[in-house]
Amino acid sequence: MFQPVFNPRKPYEVQGGLLEGMIITVCGRVWADSERFQVDLQHCSDIVLHVNPRYENGHDYVVHNTFTNGHWDPNYEQDYECPFPRGQSFALQILVTKETYKISANGKPFSEYKHRVLFSRVDSISVSGMVDVNLVLVQYLEPLYAPIPGTFRVPYKSIIYGGLYAGKTILIQGLVYLHAQSLEVNLRHKTGVAFNYCCHLDKNVVVLNNYENGEWGKPEKYIDMPFTRGQPFQMTICCKENHYSVFASDKQVHTYTHQYTELQDIDVLEISGDVQLNFVQP
Repeated sequence: MFQPVFNPRKPYEVQGGLLEGMIITVCGRVWADSERFQVDLQHCSDIVLHVNPRYENGHDYVVHNTFTNGHWDPNYEQDYECPFPRGQSFALQILVTKETYKISANGKPFSEYKHRVLFSRVDSISVSGMVDVNLVLVQYLEPLYAPIPGTFRVPYKSIIYGGLYAGKTILIQGLVYLHAQSLEVNLRHKTGVAFNYCCHLDKNVVVLNNYENGEWGKPEKYIDMPFTRGQPFQMTICCKENHYSVFASDKQVHTYTHQYTELQDIDVLEISGDVQLNFVQP
């Protein structure tokens, strides 16, 4: 399974090509004075899928196209509803289906692009232009074509389709309110909480724990608060073979050893607290 890459400095390698049911997620921030940027799914020097937001003369739009044998396809596709505002963070998702790429922005469907080159030939993902990129992630969406939630109200609750497994990554983006007291994330199974991650922003303490058989486990407490009141945040939880790794933006901040080891049974994500959620990929 592919691992997330934070702050990529070179194209993201796709070993073995893309497969049906894979979803590509690119997170970043568009420059305030951006003229354009692009996300390209590539095969050697060819561009299998070109996603190109442009900001020109007061018109924001997105161009999709394919580049093969040294030439752009003259039949490009253009959409005048650009979902990537200048100066703002975004999460671009590209779902690989049998017939098309289904493209979403911040969990909301945006466009669809029919395959012109076999998606199995894609060997890298490149992001360039007037944009800052902090994460590129490729993983399976289980089951195939399971819906991606587009409404992120707090408290938030969602199914993790297929449960957890080593290599599964959960992504959460949003804003911590100025007077926030807490931010809490739970990974649940039917009878308990496999992982409780609770940030007490009022006390500047993070507590990691689990809840089994009607009782809380032994808490692990840390004073290195990774989130700031009044600021945007990005939390990434990577499920490893023996533990969870928690990242704040591009920095690993905490790990927690699995207390509940039946990972496939952990199939519910909960988020609560004093935050605005902009995007969640369970």
